[in-house]
Amino acid sequence: MSEPAKKKATYDDLFSIPDNMTGEVIAGELVVTPRRSRKHGYAAYSLGGRLTPPYQFGEGGGPGGWIFIAEPEIGFGEDILVPDVAGWKRARFPVDEGHNWISVSPDWICEVLSPGTARIDKTGKMPVYARFGVQHLWLIDPVARTLDAFRLEAGKWVVIGLFVQNDRVRVEPFQETLLDLSDLWLEGTPQAAG
Repeated sequence: MSEPAKKKATYDDLFSIPDNMTGEVIAGELVVTPRRSRKHGYAAYSLGGRLTPPYQFGEGGGPGGWIFIAEPEIGFGEDILVPDVAGWKRARFPVDEGHNWISVSPDWICEVLSPGTARIDKTGKMPVYARFGVQHLWLIDPVARTLDAFRLEAGKWVVIGLFVQNDRVRVEPFQETLLDLSDLWLEGTPQAAG
């Protein structure tokens, strides 16, 4: 006797998970992971703090023209994924869609790796991002203190840079800005005076 077919998870299943967890639908499976750690959250928040002024608001001579959202729900076909940070060129961003999840693939995604999410981010989510045409992907590991940057070429991820520790880098698609990686590491931040 064969096993009954397992019901595919849908967006509605996300409402059943505990408030202290993050839920995603990947390949029909409900994937539930813990909320981010302080190192994870610090890296994501600090990255947004570096990119938002020049790229979203055009400050400091930056080009502007981008919209960044932390932990957005994005619909990739039947998959609902929640990257740590996502960015869209403003002209492509759907301002109002009548539902919470965003239906347009971002131009750039950053996943901050943690022990509870690294495997899912790399083997579950990266192929979905490629299939739906996300052009740039960054993987940040706040424990190893690394930034791995990828560009989508012919449907495949190509490494465009592997950066470590306190490197100062210019990375696509934000190569106009010099990014000091030490700003992303909780332990690498100087203490404020006073």
